[in-house]
Amino acid sequence: MATVDLVIRGGLVVSPERVVAASVAIDGGQIVAVGHDDLMPAGREEFRADGLHLLPGAIDSHVHFRDPGYPHKETWKTGSAAAACGGVTTVFDMPNTKPATGTVEALRMKLKAAEASYVDFGIHALLGDDTVQRLEELIEHGATSFKAFVGNTFGNLPAPTDGALLEAFEILAPLGYRTVVHAENSSIMARRGQRMQEAGRHDALAHLAARPEVCEIEAVSRIIHFAEWTGARVHIAHKSSADALWLVREAKRRGVDITVETCPQYLLLNTDDMLRLGGVLRLNPPIREPRHNQPLWEALLDGTVDMIATDHAPHAPEEKTGADIWSCDCGFPGVETQMTLMLSEVNKGRASIMDYVRWSAVAPAKAWGLYGRKGTIEVGADADIALVDLGRCGVLSNRQLHTVAKLSPWNGRPVQGMPVHTLVRGRFVMREGKLVEDAAGWGRSIKPVQQMPAPQPRNTDKATSAILATPPGIPADATPAEVVALYAQQKEEGWG
Repeated sequence: MATVDLVIRGGLVVSPERVVAASVAIDGGQIVAVGHDDLMPAGREEFRADGLHLLPGAIDSHVHFRDPGYPHKETWKTGSAAAACGGVTTVFDMPNTKPATGTVEALRMKLKAAEASYVDFGIHALLGDDTVQRLEELIEHGATSFKAFVGNTFGNLPAPTDGALLEAFEILAPLGYRTVVHAENSSIMARRGQRMQEAGRHDALAHLAARPEVCEIEAVSRIIHFAEWTGARVHIAHKSSADALWLVREAKRRGVDITVETCPQYLLLNTDDMLRLGGVLRLNPPIREPRHNQPLWEALLDGTVDMIATDHAPHAPEEKTGADIWSCDCGFPGVETQMTLMLSEVNKGRASIMDYVRWSAVAPAKAWGLYGRKGTIEVGADADIALVDLGRCGVLSNRQLHTVAKLSPWNGRPVQGMPVHTLVRGRFVMREGKLVEDAAGWGRSIKPVQQMPAPQPRNTDKATSAILATPPGIPADATPAEVVALYAQQKEEGWG
C-alpha cells in the first residue's frame, strides 16, 4: 500500500457495538484503513495513541454561533474553536442571528462568516410564515435543514402559525429534509410571563414558572400530529422534561420519523442549581425540578431520546448577571464542555463509552443524512476523530473556554475524561489540548447525502399545493351548485 498522510497507531477505536484495539490510516482527509497495526501502510506522519480512545468526532446539531449580528457574544471563529477543543467536529448553526437566516441573502452572509470555522458545519435555515415559499430555494443555496421556533427564544422571532408549519411540512416531506422544532407553546408562556412580571415576580424560578411542562407537552404533541399527517421528518430540540417522553415513544412506535435531542444541562442540573446560579442558568426550555433528570437518562438509554446536543448559546457576562431574571438573556456556552461532562458520567458508570458514541456521533449523523461520511470510524468516512483520555482529570474553568462568553454554569466542576486531540477531515484542529491556530478556515459546509430511507410523504392530495388547483373536470368559474352536480356525475360514472 502506498504511503498515506497520517497513521494513528495503538489506540482503542470505539463504535456503538464495541471497543477494539486498532490503528487508523488517513489519506486525503478520509479513513483508508482500520485494523491491526502490522497491516497499516507507512504514514508521512505517524501518531502514537497508546492509552487513548478514538471516538468519531461529536456532531453537535444545535449551536448558536451568533454570527452575523452579535460578535460581542460569539463569532464563527471563536465558537468553532470551542467546538474543536471540545472534540466536536461538525456543528449545525441556528438561524436566530441578525439578519435571521430566512432569505438567500442572509444565508449567504452566514456561509461567508462560517468560512472562518475550524470545524465542518451545517446551517439550519428559518422556517416561518414568511419563509415557507423559499424553503426549496434555501436548500438550493446551502441550507441543510430548517428550524421552527414554535417556542419563543432569543431574537424574538415570531412563532410560525400552525397553517404555515403544516404547509412547510407538506413541502419538506417529499424532499426528505428534517425540521428542528423548539417545542414550547408560545401563547401560554407569553401570557404567564407577562402576568408574573406585573405581579412582581422577578426571582430565579419565575422563568421556570412561566414555562411549565404543559407547554412542552402540547407543542410536542402538535408537532407529532403534523409530522405524522404529512410524513415530514422532524427533530425535537433540547428535550427538558420527562412529561412528553411518552408522546415520543408512541410516535416512534407508529413510525413517525422523529428524532430527539437532550443536553447535558437537562441531565445534570436542576432547580437546586438555578437557585444557586440565578441568571447564569436562564435558558429555554428552562432548567427543571430534580424529578426530570433520571427519566431523561433512561430515555437516552432506551432510544426514546436519540442524541446529545448542547444548545451552545453564548452571551456577554453582563447580559447574564442581572438581579431581575427577566433581564438575563437566555442560554450559555456548552459546545466545548459537552464531551468531558458526558465522559465523566461514563467514568461513573452511568453509561458506556459505546452509548456515548451512539448519542454524540452516530445518531446525529443518521438524523441529518450524513452517516457513513460522518459519525463513524471506518473506511471511506471523513477522518473526523476525537482522541480522548478517559483517565485525565481536571476542573472546568471559565478562563479556559475559547468562546467569547466566558461564563458557564460548569465553572469549577470536577471532570474525568477529556478530548486531547481533535481531527477534522484528517487535520489536527486541536492537539495536546491546545487549539491549532492556523486551522481556522479548515471547516467546510456540508450537504446531507440523504443516506436515509426514501421520504414517505402522506396525504399529498390534501396538501396546500394540491387544493390550490381546480379539480380536473371542474371549470374554474363553476358555481357551487354546478360543482356539486359535476362531482355527483363523476361519482356516478366511476371516475370522480
